[in-house]
Amino acid sequence: MKKLLFTLMLSAASMSAFAQNYTNDAAHSKLGFSVSHMTISDVEGNFNDFTVHASFTKEDLSDAKFHVTANINSINTGVEARDNHLKSADFFNAAKNDKLEFKSKSISKIKGKEFKLSGDLTLNGITKPVVLTLIYNGNIVNNGVKTYGFTVKGNIKRTDFNVGAKIPEAVVGDVVTLTSNLEFQAK
Repeated sequence: MKKLLFTLMLSAASMSAFAQNYTNDAAHSKLGFSVSHMTISDVEGNFNDFTVHASFTKEDLSDAKFHVTANINSINTGVEARDNHLKSADFFNAAKNDKLEFKSKSISKIKGKEFKLSGDLTLNGITKPVVLTLIYNGNIVNNGVKTYGFTVKGNIKRTDFNVGAKIPEAVVGDVVTLTSNLEFQAK
């Protein structure tokens, strides 16, 4: 009985030692996007002000959860006039809907370190289910701190979220490619 109790306590201790809640390392993370412009090139951008919370207790990430929030007013494409237009009612309507949010609902392994990450995306006041690809890039010990790396990719249709609904697809493509590179440090 003592042996069983000791084994259960040791198992619980090792699991809680692995169980972590993380917030992305802002200096080494990016929440980016790209979209076709005039059908001949892509415009890239990112959100400068965003936070990603991740939690998992299993090394295989089968219980991983991700929660992303981004300030729409922090959109940055490198051109101030374009950024201001994207914040306007023509696109994101940041005065009314100043936050982008993604909450994962499930994760399933595709192969190797590639996973299907399903969740709800709220953008421009509209919430829709989306499926993204999450790639676990591994972990290292950096200056004595365990650091995890992930890449998240996927596509959404801007018109599904009423973003730029009046802008023709020949001017701004409907499919927006999302790419996020994330680092998390165990604290």
